[in-house]
Order: sequence, then structure tokens, then C-alpha cells
Amino acid sequence: MTQGKIAAALRDVSRERDPNLKSQKLASLVSALFRTRGIELVVVGGSAIEFYTDGAYQSGDVDLCQITPSTPIPLRLRQEVMGQLNAKGGPRSWEVAGMFVDLLGMVETESKTGFRKLKAPYGVVVLMNPEELLVERVLVSVYPQPNREAANAAGKLAAAAVSGGLEMDWVEVRRLAKSGQYRIFPECETLVGMVARELKAKNPFDSNR
Repeated sequence: MTQGKIAAALRDVSRERDPNLKSQKLASLVSALFRTRGIELVVVGGSAIEFYTDGAYQSGDVDLCQITPSTPIPLRLRQEVMGQLNAKGGPRSWEVAGMFVDLLGMVETESKTGFRKLKAPYGVVVLMNPEELLVERVLVSVYPQPNREAANAAGKLAAAAVSGGLEMDWVEVRRLAKSGQYRIFPECETLVGMVARELKAKNPFDSNR
């Protein structure tokens, strides 16, 4: 991508009024630039939940982790790539086009389901799998102390899944939630059941006992 095209893309991101689309545009632009350097990134945390829920949950920033290579991205290279976007800050958090982009290190996942891919304006965006996102948010909503924001994120993600707008492997959700890594299944089951009742939808755990 030439610097002229990058500048045009940045103007587009800056003018975008839809918060979800703005985040998608920025995530795809950042991912595309790192991809040209042989580095693949994945959108994680609240940012991924925002994309899965079509903006029903809004993160307000773009959280990214590194998939490949297996060695950390050199700090100089991070600054050079983000410099192409006229970013301010670093070496792990930058301001770009009025938003914050955080590069959080190597991705951590216990899930057997693969990452998802989203076609975005400036290239493919890789997303953390929703099964682990849901279980992770439920855990954060409870420990080390109650966290209303994490509970809200988990609820929005569960709502997208039980309403049929998002494909979710509920067997994998159960496995992850019961695993030694999380040990959060009762709380996960409670939240999903509550969301299903509110939406008058089928509780996906009822057929997975």
C-alpha cells in the first residue's frame, strides 16, 4: 500500500461516523500494513466482541494481538509501521485517526475452534474465536471482583449467538468454561440462560447436558 493510499484511508477512517465501521476500517488498515511485513494480527477482547455484535457492544478502541511470527515484533518495527499511519505514542498503544490502537503481545488461546475472518474495507481482519471471548468475559466479570463492563460485553456476545446472528460452538463453550484454565461454567451457564430468557430464545445449554 502506497503512502498516498494510506493517507486516503486515514481520511476515510477519520470521517467515518459509524463507530463500529470506523473500528473495522482502522483494524483492517493496521492489519494490512503489518501483514506486508509478514506479521499476522488478530483482533481480541472487547474490540472483537464489537465486531461480532455489529456494534451492539462498543469497545472504543482496537485491541490486537500477534499470531505470527512466534517471536515478538521488534519495537523499532512497531514504531515504523505505525508511523506510516501518523500514529502518536507507542510502543504498545497509539492514537490513530482519533482512536486508540493497542498491540498486546502474542495471542493466548485455549480453544479448539479456529479464528474467524471478517472482510473489511482495507483487507481481511482476523478475529479471536467467539467461544473463548465469551468464556473469558464471563471470568473477568466475576474475578477478581464483579466487573459490570465485562458482564455487559459477555451478555451482548451471548445475545448475538442465541438470537442466531452469530454462529457459536456451545459444546466448545462448555468445554472451555469447565477447563482448568477458566473453571467458570456455572456462571457462564447462568448468564447465557438469563440472556436466552430475556430474548425468549432457546437456551443452547439445554441440549448440551
